[in-house]
Amino acid sequence: MENATGLLVLVRHGESLWNAKQLWTGFTDIGLSPKGEEEARNAAKAVSDLSFDCAFTSLLSRAQNTLRIMLTTLGLSSLPITRNAALNERDYGVYTGKNKQEIKKTLGDAEFLKLRRSWDYPIQNGESLKQVYGRILPYYQSTIEPLVKARKHVLVVAHGNSLRALIKYLDHVSDDAIASVELATGDIVIYHIDGTGNVLSRELRHAS
Repeated sequence: MENATGLLVLVRHGESLWNAKQLWTGFTDIGLSPKGEEEARNAAKAVSDLSFDCAFTSLLSRAQNTLRIMLTTLGLSSLPITRNAALNERDYGVYTGKNKQEIKKTLGDAEFLKLRRSWDYPIQNGESLKQVYGRILPYYQSTIEPLVKARKHVLVVAHGNSLRALIKYLDHVSDDAIASVELATGDIVIYHIDGTGNVLSRELRHAS
């Protein structure tokens, strides 16, 4: 199937230094923790049976460094890479840099879940997942999807929410059901996609 279809591999970056402290990171450019670097190496090993024609990532170093480590581990350091802000993490606005558990105590469990996972939860000076979807989907459709439809093998290393937005599109997830979709750091979702853009198969792999 790999040779007859396009391949789209989505990877969430390894643990960042702020992930380790349970701080909302958003647009803040925070590097990988030692655990995150190991997750990147493990993610590479988890996809070592696949081939790639090109890679995409965000403008944030935690995603770029995860990709760099993966490609080095795979012996693919010369693979063409495109970086674009459309793939950046959700902007957490006023919550950026704040501890998730402290905010959970303030908001309560139900409101906290809405803030983290729901489709259209407004954040002061930030973005909802719906707004992330609004910036990533046009980029995917204009730049990445044509490659996949042409049977290219594309690696995308990005962030929890930018990838959740893509998964919503690819898996036809409803606005309500998207709250239950979550990727751990280093998680990998593999799609085989036909020439019309339809998903033929989906597989989840873990970096651990």
